[in-house]
Amino acid sequence: MKVLVTGVKGQLGYDVVKELNRRGIPCRGVDMEDFDLTDGSAAAEYIRGYAPDAVIHCAAYTAVDNAEDNRALCFAVNAGGTENIAGVCAEIGASLLYISTDYVFDGKGEVPFETGDPTGCLSVYGASKLAGEQAVRALVDRFFIVRISWVFGINGRNFVRTMLRLGEERDELSVVNDQTGSPTYTADLAPLLADMILSDKYGVYHATNEGFCSWYDFAREIFAKAGMNVRVNPVSSETMNFKAKRPENSRLSKKSLTDNGFKPLPHWQDALERYLAEIFAGD
Repeated sequence: MKVLVTGVKGQLGYDVVKELNRRGIPCRGVDMEDFDLTDGSAAAEYIRGYAPDAVIHCAAYTAVDNAEDNRALCFAVNAGGTENIAGVCAEIGASLLYISTDYVFDGKGEVPFETGDPTGCLSVYGASKLAGEQAVRALVDRFFIVRISWVFGINGRNFVRTMLRLGEERDELSVVNDQTGSPTYTADLAPLLADMILSDKYGVYHATNEGFCSWYDFAREIFAKAGMNVRVNPVSSETMNFKAKRPENSRLSKKSLTDNGFKPLPHWQDALERYLAEIFAGD
C-alpha cells in the first residue's frame, strides 16, 4: 500500500506521516507548495502522478473565526478542495480518509453525539467541513469520515501551547467553561488512522481521546501538570466575543470505533501528560 497525506505541515498530518514511516508504509506528505487543492486540475495531476492506494486528507482551512469573514475561501478549501480530492480518488480507485470535526453538530444537550445523529452547523467552518463530508459520500465508495475535536500536537499552534505562553506572561487568565468536549492528541490519533486505512472497515467514525472536560477544566489541568501557578477564572462564551459560534456540547460517542474493533484512545489527561513531557524535552 502507498499512502498520500495532505496537510503534512499541520499537527495531524505531521504525526500521520511519522506513524506511517514508523510502520514502514510507503507514504508522501504534501502541503500547499506541492499543489493547490482548490485547483481541480492541479490536484488531479499530482495525485494521479503519485498513484496512491489511499489518501488521508488532513489539510483544511481551520481559522474558525476568520472563516466568518472569508466564507468563499473556507468553502473553496474545505468543500471544493475535498471534492477535488474525492473525485480523483474515485477515478484511480483509491480509498479516502477525510478528517472532519465536532463543529458539524449544533452542540445541543449533554449526551455524546453518535455518528448518525442529525447535523446542525453553527458556523461557516462547520458548514464547510460538512460539505466536505457530503462530497466524500457522494463520490467515493471506499471512504472513512473521521470527526475529531480539540486537537493538540507537537507540530503547530494549539490551546496547550497558547495556555503555556500566556501562563508565562500572566498570573491570571479567563477561560470559557460552557463548552464541553474531548482534547485529542495527534500522536494518539495517528496510529488509529493508520489502522483504519489498512482496513476495509469503511464508514463514519468519531475519534478523540477518552473523557470529557470544559476548556476551563483543560486549562487548569495544563497548568497543574506543568507546575505553573496560574489562576484560571471560568467565564461564559458570550463574554469572549467570538465571531463564530462554538458548539456547547462537543461530546462525541466513540461507539463506532469499538463496534468495528478499533481500540479507543487513552484518556485526555494521560495524553496531556505525555504531550507536555514531549514539549519540555524539546526545550
